[in-house]
Amino acid sequence: MSHTSRIPGLRDLPVEARRTLVAESAGIDPQRVAAFAPEHGMGIGLADHMIENVVGVLGVPLGVATNFVVNGREVLVPMASEEASVVAAASNAAKVARVHGGFSTSSTEAIMQAQVQVIGVRDPEAGRLRLLEARQELIELANAQDPQLVRLGGGVRDIAVRVVGSRAGTYVVAHLQVDVRDAMGANAVNTMAEAVADRAGQIAGGRTLLRILTNKADLRLSRARAVFDAETLGGAAVVDDIVHAAALAEADPYRAATHNKGIMNGISAVVLATGNDTRAVEAGAHSHAISSGGRYTSLSRFEEDADGNLVGTLEVPMPVGLVGGATKLHPVAQAAIALLGVTTAAELAEIIVAVGLAQNLGAVRALATEGIQRGHMSLHARNVASTAGATAAEVPAVVARLVADRMVRADHAERVLAELRSGSAS
Repeated sequence: MSHTSRIPGLRDLPVEARRTLVAESAGIDPQRVAAFAPEHGMGIGLADHMIENVVGVLGVPLGVATNFVVNGREVLVPMASEEASVVAAASNAAKVARVHGGFSTSSTEAIMQAQVQVIGVRDPEAGRLRLLEARQELIELANAQDPQLVRLGGGVRDIAVRVVGSRAGTYVVAHLQVDVRDAMGANAVNTMAEAVADRAGQIAGGRTLLRILTNKADLRLSRARAVFDAETLGGAAVVDDIVHAAALAEADPYRAATHNKGIMNGISAVVLATGNDTRAVEAGAHSHAISSGGRYTSLSRFEEDADGNLVGTLEVPMPVGLVGGATKLHPVAQAAIALLGVTTAAELAEIIVAVGLAQNLGAVRALATEGIQRGHMSLHARNVASTAGATAAEVPAVVARLVADRMVRADHAERVLAELRSGSAS
């Protein structure tokens, strides 16, 4: 089988058959994704080594988004999420993007920053300049903490210093700007910050307090762009309405919060599936949504191009890695990386941003046409039917009634199920 992310009918297969077909479509041995089966995933022993006071393991559904083409490469994307419609929406949007070649992406260098806070400096502006004058000394001291990173081409690239006023005083804050290569980088930059803290305090003329990374990773950006075919979307009127819907998210923080949540539905699902830090990525993304004017706004942009098609763009901080942390420990994360076929953190980051853009397009398209509830509730109805006690054989009939009645509620599902069973008994 040729390597492809286009797998029609995948949802109609049994789970084990899906897993095998996904692996074969990605061009890898099905054994590479064996950990996707619950019995081969994270056991209690490994969990007990990862966090404190372990009493169990929480399962999260893991799906695979299809149809993605990123920089000309077919990609099957593992997504971990409890929310119905997320995987389907991403897959459908990626199918629309395929018409014009899929997603194009790019990234900056993998620069993470650590802050060293100096308090009690009598002359903070002069203290800032003293630290900048000692730039080379501080860089060498920091790089000495991680010679392996330096050998790999990473390490401190520069030092920035800010004077920050607060209600409790004025602080001199030094930023170590570190190329962390294929790591998320928190441990590396924190170690460096702690190593230079005392010396930085001496130079600035105060006492150091905090020495830790910032999750506002605005020097580590990834970008995705796609052209969504107007005809496939539903025509010029749909394109126009999507542009208007997106424009409200740009202008209105209330709409922007939900708009960006839709983006993060896709981003966080891939970040989680690959064993990366969802909280760090989410913090960085939402902080990036603060405009230069101090207003919270949408992370993505949608425009109409000269041919009448919809162009979507997304640029966000993406501090993810392939080395260290759960990515190397968790068997499911390892299998997810194998399925993606990525070899660098930048490549992983760019795929994640492409998924975020696809997810966003899927949500805004639904809002601009049929409304979000129709597709979302159709999938949510399966959860409601199961919660009401429907067996696998009964679920399709219960779902069909819930959707037809436009009453996707637990109490209605119980009534429908009782009627179904009563009719079967008679």
